[in-house]
Amino acid sequence: MTALDLGLPAVPARVPVRRRSRRIDVGRVPVGDGAPISVQTMTTTPTADVDATLRQIAEVTAAGCDIVRVAVPSPDDADALPAITARSPIPVVADIHFQPRYVFQAIDAGCAAVRVNPGNIRKFDDKVREIAVAAGAAGVPIRIGVNAGSLDPRVLARHGGHANPEALVESALWECSLFEEHGFRDLKIAVKHHDPRTVIAAYRLLAERCDYPLHLGVTEAGPSLQGSIKSAVAFGILLAEGIGDTIRVSLSAPPAEQVKAGCHILQSLGLRPRRLEIVSCPGCGRLQVDIHRLARRVEAAFEGFPIPLRVAVMGCVVNGPGESREADIGVSSGNGKGQIFVRGEVVKTVPESKIVEALLEEAMTLTSAMPPGDGRD
Repeated sequence: MTALDLGLPAVPARVPVRRRSRRIDVGRVPVGDGAPISVQTMTTTPTADVDATLRQIAEVTAAGCDIVRVAVPSPDDADALPAITARSPIPVVADIHFQPRYVFQAIDAGCAAVRVNPGNIRKFDDKVREIAVAAGAAGVPIRIGVNAGSLDPRVLARHGGHANPEALVESALWECSLFEEHGFRDLKIAVKHHDPRTVIAAYRLLAERCDYPLHLGVTEAGPSLQGSIKSAVAFGILLAEGIGDTIRVSLSAPPAEQVKAGCHILQSLGLRPRRLEIVSCPGCGRLQVDIHRLARRVEAAFEGFPIPLRVAVMGCVVNGPGESREADIGVSSGNGKGQIFVRGEVVKTVPESKIVEALLEEAMTLTSAMPPGDGRD
């Protein structure tokens, strides 16, 4: 999808030079080796409830999710995997803790990948050979997911009980080496922590010491605002350095919100085609309109719009006209009216109550005149 050409001076995009990594395939989604960075999330439904899980997978897919993970903590959850993988529109990754036998069930069920946290699986080292053989035969990659709260006790002890960047990386690479001993290298690694600074340091160190694709995450990031900021800080720095092949924004919020946050992070760095973008002012004493309410109404009205528009919603004459002209369409509001801009030109003035309707009308007119294939695919 492409943005509309307004004839404005082009700003050269500075796309980060990606770290070179080996490629794995998570179902039909390539990961690593320069493939587009994918957005992931995890369902919150009981996996054994197949219909509820598939409904949530459909929701996150609509929000832009590329790969979805489902928890497998019980035999009923493992038994539900074949039905879920058969009907999911995107690749399904099984998330395994504590019981290694579920790994084999996930592979047999057609999961696109399996995530394991070795620090949480009893006698995991003794099962590596069997897992490597089964996964290799089925072409199923394994994600080694190391979390600060569940490090291998042996590694944690060597670092004085601290889940520092060195401990996270050591644990991940040790587990990778066990798979490497059996010739299995279809691996992806995550080393997560709740502190963005630790995350940044750990992934930088990991990027220097291996060529496996890396899954970025700030674990237990928090509620929507706090978690989005922490994730954006860590991901923004790492992705700008070319580090990272998949991401998940771990929020105490519905999975679709996690996906939207991840997509916005990638779009802001030019690493994903942008969808709808609302440019709106924060508000000040000059306002003569409830800009927060107006921005929410515009965002809701354009939800799911098929063309990636940049829509400006401005509330005064100081920055409003200029900012509105930099968008595909926009409005500058005040005195109970709104000036509607298209392609940098004022096309009409409407009452405040008609602003949203007018923006939608102009958007439809503008996009209907676009050449076939320009942003419609």
